[in-house]
Amino acid sequence: MRYILFLLTLVFIVSCKNSKTIDSNDTPKDSNIKQEPIAEETSGLDAISTKDFREFKVLDSRNLSKSEIWKNTNDVLNGFSEKDYQRLKPLILEQDIPTLQQNRRENKFTYVQLTQFYLYRIKTYDRENELSLNAVISINPNILEEAKLRDRDFFNKKLKHAIFGMPILLKDNINAAHMATTAGAVVLKDNITKDAFITAQLKSKGALILGKANLSEWAYFFCGDCPSGYSAVGGQTLNPYGRRIIDTGGSSSGSGVSASANFAAATIGSETAGSILSPASQNSVVGLKPTIGLVSRSGIVPISSTLDTAGPITKNVMDNAIVLDAIFGEDEADSKSIYALWEWGFYYRNLKEASLKGKRFGAPKRLLGDTLYSKALEVLKQQGAEIVEIEEEKLGLPNFVRLLNLDMKKDLPAYMTTYANKSIDLRTVSDVMIFNLKDSLNTMPYGQNLFKGIAEDKGDEQFLERIKDTLHTNGKKYFNIPMDTNNLDGFLSINNYHAAFAAVAEYPALTVPMGYTGEGVPKGLTFIGRRLQEKQLLEWAYVYEQSSKARVLPKNYN
Repeated sequence: MRYILFLLTLVFIVSCKNSKTIDSNDTPKDSNIKQEPIAEETSGLDAISTKDFREFKVLDSRNLSKSEIWKNTNDVLNGFSEKDYQRLKPLILEQDIPTLQQNRRENKFTYVQLTQFYLYRIKTYDRENELSLNAVISINPNILEEAKLRDRDFFNKKLKHAIFGMPILLKDNINAAHMATTAGAVVLKDNITKDAFITAQLKSKGALILGKANLSEWAYFFCGDCPSGYSAVGGQTLNPYGRRIIDTGGSSSGSGVSASANFAAATIGSETAGSILSPASQNSVVGLKPTIGLVSRSGIVPISSTLDTAGPITKNVMDNAIVLDAIFGEDEADSKSIYALWEWGFYYRNLKEASLKGKRFGAPKRLLGDTLYSKALEVLKQQGAEIVEIEEEKLGLPNFVRLLNLDMKKDLPAYMTTYANKSIDLRTVSDVMIFNLKDSLNTMPYGQNLFKGIAEDKGDEQFLERIKDTLHTNGKKYFNIPMDTNNLDGFLSINNYHAAFAAVAEYPALTVPMGYTGEGVPKGLTFIGRRLQEKQLLEWAYVYEQSSKARVLPKNYN
């Protein structure tokens, strides 16, 4: 891992320097960014920062083989040959969803063939070979039959969402029928459940649930001394731009890698503080962390009911808008759910007409030494945007890890009781720790120090509420002060550098590819806006993407 990003934020933030300071400015070797922390020292964050791993204790999973993944789906590629794959390749590879739909309307392929194309790539590239990425944990055993139904219904006169017939991979902490939801943990290997709310949202609009993507175990809030992208069930996820060299980002590592390697039309990740932004930027794809409550969390293995959210990870901005449009919606079972009146198409309709003329964006002066960032700012200027150089607010995020500890201590038992398979009688973090100790080599080769911290945290509900209030206030001030003072439309960051502040502010953030370092490491330009500004973020990112065209398909997977 030559690439050490930054971040203060925990477990699911791919890159943090191993220090006791919130060091969101750790940068690649070709960057000239001044090394100054963006916030006060925050005790304990060094324990949950991604470490600089050059060797992995585990690569391929000890608990899941390629044959197991495919054992119930051996017939899905019957009749699909290398010749079929090569014919479909220019019609599907790197194409956006509107193009795929247009090709389907012109009968250049069926939804069954589209699904088989992605399955063929997964079977070819993902496990037990010299190019394996370990990005996929399971395949929907009913996927081919469901694709046939989409083909049957395609030409009826019912109104169809743009997501109709598109194969989607879900991060394996999101419940989906007929597949276990493991969160990467052996203890949940038999956790077969009903659909999560967002899974049902996708299905109701005709999307195909292709399978489950690997992740950093327990969304990276588990071991403390493991590389991002590792789970006991899925093994070590690897970055297609540099296997065993470039960090995958976490915790939605499998979702980011799968989107980048064209294993599905789109993927879903989840984020607490950086877990979408990090793997999206590390794998040169588009990742959106929505406003908390816009997308349901019901049926998703939690870390924090305060900060958790699901969100789309895609190859391009248009697809991101389409997926968000398919999954948002009020969920009465989610205490933070937002009632949104928007109809189908709100997020992607008229996206191509977006403009940056007159838009004002704040650019932290500390980041201007980054070559790719400075180049991205010039692209924005050429499209009519105004760039305002700003100083970052001197605010800290005290007790951030304590918030996660105390939330997960109560939120995990709530998930296990309400949404997990009833045959699993374990409920608490302590129960999981005891289970892991029975076979530690296969369940916790990197230990479980973060779970130990959760179990030992004695903070009460009153203390938790004080933490929430302080963090939420500081997060909002961090963005609102410069935005109000300078009349800004949005805030510009790199990768997941400001993910923790966006998390506690509960503000949306979207990262889009902005190029590669001299060592070939992908980086993303990250747009951060205020509450429910997802549509604006998508418009800004779309204009930038179309002007910069920075994404390049990983060369060994084309």
